[in-house]
Amino acid sequence: MILPDKATQPTMYFIGVTTGKSSIMKLFPQWADVLGLEGAVIKGIDIAIHADPAEYRRVVEFIRDDKLSLGALVTTHKIDLYEAAKDLFDELDPYAEMFGELSSISKRDGKLVGHAKDPITSGLAMEAFVPEGFWERHGGELFIMGAGGSAIAICSALLEEKHGKDVPSRIVVTNRSEPRLKEIERIVRTLRPDVEADFHLTPVAEDNDAAMHGIKPNSLLVNATGLGKDRPGSPLTDSAVFPQGSLVWELNYRGELDFMKQAQAAAASQSLTVEDGWIYFLHGWTQVIAEVFHLELTQERFDRIEQLSAAIR
Repeated sequence: MILPDKATQPTMYFIGVTTGKSSIMKLFPQWADVLGLEGAVIKGIDIAIHADPAEYRRVVEFIRDDKLSLGALVTTHKIDLYEAAKDLFDELDPYAEMFGELSSISKRDGKLVGHAKDPITSGLAMEAFVPEGFWERHGGELFIMGAGGSAIAICSALLEEKHGKDVPSRIVVTNRSEPRLKEIERIVRTLRPDVEADFHLTPVAEDNDAAMHGIKPNSLLVNATGLGKDRPGSPLTDSAVFPQGSLVWELNYRGELDFMKQAQAAAASQSLTVEDGWIYFLHGWTQVIAEVFHLELTQERFDRIEQLSAAIR
């Protein structure tokens, strides 16, 4: 990891793995015009996956202590950064403390503030493609591969009490390592103990194939592993059978997108609706930008940003 130089103009950071490949580097200047952020810039900070905790602390301390470094969006490292540096924050929002993750770093009244924005942004993204009343009408399930911050956020967004009975009939989460599987299990069972939930350790893709085999038709299937973007591959093999009539959500919008290609190949025969992570990307970034720069994100502003971004995409 290489820390940036001291900021000489209002600066927001993108803390990730391969930040230079992200569309936000091209989009941010145009968004800044829409949002009235004159002179503001964005810079990437690349950190290896599951880096030494000291690296996360160095980044947070740099942002905290540099006057014109106003905040950051965190991806991939949300849980690791929280665990390594939570004591450096003056305030953490309830989602951050409940889920043990951070996706947004900002400053307010001289205090360093951490937020977990993903429960909000994942909910907004799902509203764009999951039909209203989908769960209550079909009785489908949520099958999510990966147990990181995005998976936790999606589960929490779908299980909010405001949805009443319009929630998945069962939640199935798979992950290749046990600690994070245990953590998401704790969170899901705390949020909605009345909803059936199963958690499977799946070290190899064949294990995910087997877990998906038992999923009902008309379900929501999610790749929240990061495979296909920062790391090659898919959480499934090419032999996996997608449940009939299901919604398939590839959280990535860039990279090889192997999981999405598998779903598209089966879309006609299995009547699948396939969605990528583009709208999730837009909501994720605009929510954090609004927090970092203390501005109001109106629907009109978001619509203008979406139109501008479609041209670059």
